[in-house]
Amino acid sequence: MKTLGKKIRLLRHQKGWSQEDVAKRLDISIPAFSKIETGITDINLSRLEQIANLFEMSVVQLLTFNDTEQDQKFVNELETVNKRLMDRETEVIDLQKKVIELFEELRHSKVTA
Repeated sequence: MKTLGKKIRLLRHQKGWSQEDVAKRLDISIPAFSKIETGITDINLSRLEQIANLFEMSVVQLLTFNDTEQDQKFVNELETVNKRLMDRETEVIDLQKKVIELFEELRHSKVTA
């Protein structure tokens, strides 16, 4: 049930809905819906159909839903952020080298003065 709850949470987030929004649409309390998302409560077939209809899919689609597109989006975003981080790291190293060079120049000019 936890996997199904995670799928429902993901679908809810994709729609930009709060737990309160979905609970109202399902005519249940917010805590009851929260228990569905966390997998604490088992979902009966009629509730499963109601949730599937809410997200405009069949029960089978809801049960087999796997958001590989979303996973790929996160992987791509992670790769982009990682590359930017590596670029920044290179910049920091280059700046550190320049600071050391300038310090050495200052030190050398004070010794000869």
